Amino acid sequence: MSEPLLTVGELARRAGVATSALRYWEELGLLPAPDRISGQRRYPESAVTLVGAILLLRDAGFSLAEQKALLAARGVAPEEWRRLQVRKLEELDERIAKAQAAREAIEHSLRCGHDDILQCPNFGAIVLARLEGRSLREAHADFHEPPDPPG
Repeated sequence: MSEPLLTVGELARRAGVATSALRYWEELGLLPAPDRISGQRRYPESAVTLVGAILLLRDAGFSLAEQKALLAARGVAPEEWRRLQVRKLEELDERIAKAQAAREAIEHSLRCGHDDILQCPNFGAIVLARLEGRSLREAHADFHEPPDPPG
């Protein structure tokens, strides 16, 4: 017996997404084109799991293009699947490091005794470092590194 077929509305309800999202993902090739019965899309029951995977990949930070590449590689190119995951992990590590530097800079600014942050010499030093081309993370780290010991 074949797998039950779902209308686009049924799939949308089961997956908790809008029907327009399903149509868009189909247009992009994330979802395979469904069969049509009397002109209506009919998705296999397994499409619910596929939509769940798309949502999970989105939540993990994968772009639509990356999701398409990952889904295309599944089962046929495990090395590509792994390469894409490693690249995303490196990207996330970089974003986390930037966010942590921003958090630390904001925490320091909250502890600043100056009413006007632009009057703070510490803030000014970090601004100058940023204007010299260093990232917030580099500028903040340079400013807060312990000085070299004398001698």
